[in-house]
Amino acid sequence: MINQLKNKVKEDAVFIASFFLALLSCFISPPKIEYIDFKVLLSLFNLMVVVEAFKKLKILEMISINILDRCNTERTVSLMLMLITFLFSMLVTNDVALITFVPLSLIIAKKTKVDPAEIVIFQTLAANIGSSLTPMGNPQNLFLYSKYNIKTAEFFKIMFPFAFSGFIFLILLNWIIPNKKIIFHIEEVKIEDKKSALIFTGLFAVILLSIFNFISYLSAFIITLFVTFIFDKKLFKRVDYILLFTFVFFFIFIGNLSHFEYIKIVVSKILDKPRSTFLASITLSQFISNVPCAIFLSGFTTNYRELLLGVDIGGMGTLIASLASVISYKIYTNEYKDQKRKYLIKFSLYNFSALILFTLAFLFFI
Repeated sequence: MINQLKNKVKEDAVFIASFFLALLSCFISPPKIEYIDFKVLLSLFNLMVVVEAFKKLKILEMISINILDRCNTERTVSLMLMLITFLFSMLVTNDVALITFVPLSLIIAKKTKVDPAEIVIFQTLAANIGSSLTPMGNPQNLFLYSKYNIKTAEFFKIMFPFAFSGFIFLILLNWIIPNKKIIFHIEEVKIEDKKSALIFTGLFAVILLSIFNFISYLSAFIITLFVTFIFDKKLFKRVDYILLFTFVFFFIFIGNLSHFEYIKIVVSKILDKPRSTFLASITLSQFISNVPCAIFLSGFTTNYRELLLGVDIGGMGTLIASLASVISYKIYTNEYKDQKRKYLIKFSLYNFSALILFTLAFLFFI
């Protein structure tokens, strides 16, 4: 486990950057414990544990394979993979949806001898758009939902127009895929440990109740620790602690930075108007990705609607705008090593087209 963490730290530029930014800021302003949003950290931890259980039990694979086995054209397979990714990203986060369903695309592609580049790119768009609809769909949503104490109904009201229009956009985009007949069969996946599947599904329901503030997040955390320790303590080793510490370091950095009066005045002035917050969050996401962008800008603006919408739309565009996009890129290029350049060109074409379309469309409603 220690070696895995070391390797992940070396590969994770965002974690390294967050650590040094937090460290440097501490020389000027001492950190305070209240900078850290424990609700976000513990809720993320809870979600990670239960999602790792779902992956281990192969619950998501079982559902998706049963659906895909009924498809017989390349276009319908692409559509189903895209819709499955879109829907599950709302519940288990965009990165987990891609980790689970992109490999299925590659398996089908190998069996049918088609290049899955466009399907994987469409899945990536689907994960980033679908995850925007719920607080637990991606880390930046969970953070902003907690940071600004957004009411659940208001959250859905803000994000539904983007998610719905994105859904229509994806269906139309899928017509690019050829409608040729394909024949394939994926080996059926069965859940062997039904008891654990039932228990962790129940735990997931408890975690959702805590995210939507029906029960305390501390209660959900204690229940998660207890259930996981009793039924599968190995899941603790599979949690992405690097992401959790990245959040901690960004919390410290932003907390310290907010004490620099000059910086606070300048950045707050830039983000004073809703439209400028929207455009700034989209632009900054292209360079540092939307999770750190959301944490950074939230320290200087009260325009949470525009910030929330901006960082989710900002997940499209560059490869690093959403770290989930990097995941699907790595999965694809591990199998198609000679297609990296071609994939990046196609990815950029579709993602920047979507970014421009949705930026212009929602700019007029702000």
